[in-house]
Order: sequence, then structure tokens, then C-alpha cells
Amino acid sequence: MSTTTTTYAIDPQKINSLPIAGSQTRFPVARIFCVGQNYAEHSREMGHNPDVEPPFFFQKPATAIVADGGKFPYPSISTNVHHEVEFVVAIGKGGKNIEEAEALTHVWGYAVGLDMTRRDLQGIAKKTGRPWELGKAFDNAAPCGAIYPVAQAGHPSSGSITLSVNGETRQNGDLSDMIWKVPGTIAYLSTLFELRAGDLIFTGTPSGVGAVQRGDHLIGAIAGLGEVQTEVV
Repeated sequence: MSTTTTTYAIDPQKINSLPIAGSQTRFPVARIFCVGQNYAEHSREMGHNPDVEPPFFFQKPATAIVADGGKFPYPSISTNVHHEVEFVVAIGKGGKNIEEAEALTHVWGYAVGLDMTRRDLQGIAKKTGRPWELGKAFDNAAPCGAIYPVAQAGHPSSGSITLSVNGETRQNGDLSDMIWKVPGTIAYLSTLFELRAGDLIFTGTPSGVGAVQRGDHLIGAIAGLGEVQTEVV
């Protein structure tokens, strides 16, 4: 019996992953989906009306992941980079056209993450009707804490979500303030994409987003899900 070994023209890229709370194993990251303006107050501070606008999504590459404690290099071609703390859903079982009542069975765990944003480049994209990738999908744009398994964290639907910069609280909200809750988000997203094990969903940010500078120390936290810390360098 012969075996075939696959060879590649170039070396394959490493698997991007996150630590799992209380475990030596790691969670492999497939894709990163992000929900835009999923907290009413943040939607309003960005100049939108959350009562009439449907949810929308954008993506970041898995290579944007920065594990807790890693550095966040201030990105090039930008002078206005913002922090956005987010509740992160880790998908453990894929599927498409998932029923909302079954959505939570597809969740492996939860974490706290940061959706770092080149706000100036995002603003240009909005005005010109272009995609948001330059503003959202750049290198190191998704710092994220350890994944807390459902068996440990349950399925949080409320609890504080905060972000501090150099010890000063900038963002302070509650998971219950999300417009689209986790089951509805998963169900809706699965009509647009076939979800895969390893996908992450960043579920939006509360109000209070603001600019960061080199030397800033950021701490994002969600009750029961620990923290994500990073320094802007």
C-alpha cells in the first residue's frame, strides 16, 4: 500500500490560533466575521439610526489575530486608529441556514477581543463607497483573549464589557445592549456564509470608541471571560 505526500511550491502558512482558558491546547482560527454597529449608542455616535438599519458584516483575516499580551504595532498610512472592545463568539460546529433555536449548539466558546480600526481610512471608504478592508482588515487588527469553553462560561447574554486606556475607562457597556443577540447573529450570518469550525464572530462594540497613541496600554474585559491586554507600539 502506497501513501502520497502532498508537496507545496512554497511553505504553507502557520495555523493562527488562540489559547484556551485552563488548557494547554489551542483554538485554531479559520475566519473572523465582525458585526457592524450592533450597539445602539455606538451606532448613534457613528451617525446612524439603529432602529431602521439592518445588521451588516465585514471580515478580518485570521492573520490579524494578536494573542493576549502581544503588542499592537501602530499601522501605517493612518493617523487616527481607534479601539473597539467586542464580545467574541468561537464557532465549534459549522453549518448553513442554521435555525436560531439551534444556533447556540454551534458555539464552542467565548472571548473578549479588540476590533482595531484605521478610522480615517474607514471614513474615506464610506465616502467613496469602497470596501472597508483598508480600515478594518490590516495586520494585527484583532487582538483577542483566551477562549472560554461553553462548559466553563455558559452562554453569556448579559454582563459588563469595558475597555480602559492607561487605566482610564473609555468604553463601558453591557452584553444585554446588543441589538442582534448571539443566536440571531449566527442564524443570519449562516444564510450568507456556510460557517466553519474555527470561525470567530466579533459581535460589535459599545459606545465610547476613541483614538489610541503609541505607548498606550489597552485592557478589554468582559465579566466572566477575562481580559485582553495589548500595548500600542
